[in-house]
Amino acid sequence: MSIFTPTNQIRLTNVAVVRARRAGKRFEIACYRNKVMGWRSGAEKDLDEVLQTHTVFVNVSKGQVAKKEDLVQAFGTDDQTEICKMILSKGELQVSDKERHTQLEQMFRDIATIVADKCVNPETKRPYTVILIERAMKDIHYSVKPNKSTKQQALEVIRQLKETMQIERAHMRLRFILPPKEGKKLKEKLKPLIKVIESEDFQEQLEIVCLVDPGCFREIDELIRSETKGKGSLEVLSLKDVEEGDEKLE
Repeated sequence: MSIFTPTNQIRLTNVAVVRARRAGKRFEIACYRNKVMGWRSGAEKDLDEVLQTHTVFVNVSKGQVAKKEDLVQAFGTDDQTEICKMILSKGELQVSDKERHTQLEQMFRDIATIVADKCVNPETKRPYTVILIERAMKDIHYSVKPNKSTKQQALEVIRQLKETMQIERAHMRLRFILPPKEGKKLKEKLKPLIKVIESEDFQEQLEIVCLVDPGCFREIDELIRSETKGKGSLEVLSLKDVEEGDEKLE
């Protein structure tokens, strides 16, 4: 027995729907579950891994495809792939309450893991456990933002936690080797970016071993490159200056 299927209908299964309203009409795209947030955070770069089809719908569950004239009126183009990208970045992900809760719980854990990995107690130089960071996040009533990346939110959490506990990003240990002519002058420019100078040796060249905030690394690197015309060098001795053992809150 043959079944008539209208040509403007497409049936899809196991779909995560992203919806947007433009020009008074509803448009939807069909995505793979768990891929939308990866695309928005930048972790997933392949559009084909996110979209089930490069087709814009008015109703995914009924398989109803959007009309070309409606797409042009709402988006200024009928390029379905480009419209899919617009909806993917700005649209609202349709998920059940249970799915949303599970997703937010996972993001909460991921944020806590990033914070625990990047931070220490500045007095003891010991890292905090993920469980301890999760507890501290709950104490400040941190609310996960599903449309922001976990890395962005981790930096925001660090800023907020500084108000209630001893925490800061673990310092990087660097070694600078600077030519004698520019060395002393450049050292003065680098001073505001350095947390602690551990050793300093000035013989044929100026050699400095120091601790810096990871957020200053790029600025330090660019400063040394430009001021020494490539003659100076910057070496990362350790990404995190930490003591053994985990920090505990009594």
